[in-house]
Amino acid sequence: MNPLAPTAVPSGWYPDPAGGRMWRVWTASTWSNMTRDYGPPARPTSVAGSLSLIGALSTLVRYGVVGIFGGVGLLVGVLAHWPGTAQPATLNFCVIALGAATGLLAVGTTCFAFAGRELAHRWTIWSVVPGLNVIVVSALISVRLGARPGLRVTSEVVLMVMFAAWYHQDPLLAFIPAMVAIGHSRWITSLIDRLSGPPSMRPAGAP
Repeated sequence: MNPLAPTAVPSGWYPDPAGGRMWRVWTASTWSNMTRDYGPPARPTSVAGSLSLIGALSTLVRYGVVGIFGGVGLLVGVLAHWPGTAQPATLNFCVIALGAATGLLAVGTTCFAFAGRELAHRWTIWSVVPGLNVIVVSALISVRLGARPGLRVTSEVVLMVMFAAWYHQDPLLAFIPAMVAIGHSRWITSLIDRLSGPPSMRPAGAP
């Protein structure tokens, strides 16, 4: 492959110059070995037709994921240190933290509800049921990305149940909501990238 002039094209992801069905990173001076598959063939869709879904997913990744998993983490932490437990916090602190957790969960549930509505193209019972909408939205995003949702969704549910059940015995489990939230954010971002479309063109002069 012939490299481009260093100032000709900015670095980024571009179609593989060798003709492979993948993206390859152009470093602004040469092609790297970092690649990413196009993914399974899909019916072409316009970005304009996906704007409402892209908007709902963007809101979800910014606020919904933090709201749900931050809220659950805070709620479990408050209950584990409620007055009368082995390591109690003050009642005033617990009441304030409980209010914050409730607010986070309300924001997160609302974001997941609207994302579920866009993914299903209509309002459904599951989209407005707290907790259930998180599970179904996660599964639908996996399907949209060509993955099997069963293992991913099941593992997330098991991890969150472990956190809720045993956090009071092992505070180190506090990393679980953050880990699950990061996974959610990555999957949602991948779907946003796919809906937004690939780079508009091959670099000028690319072989």
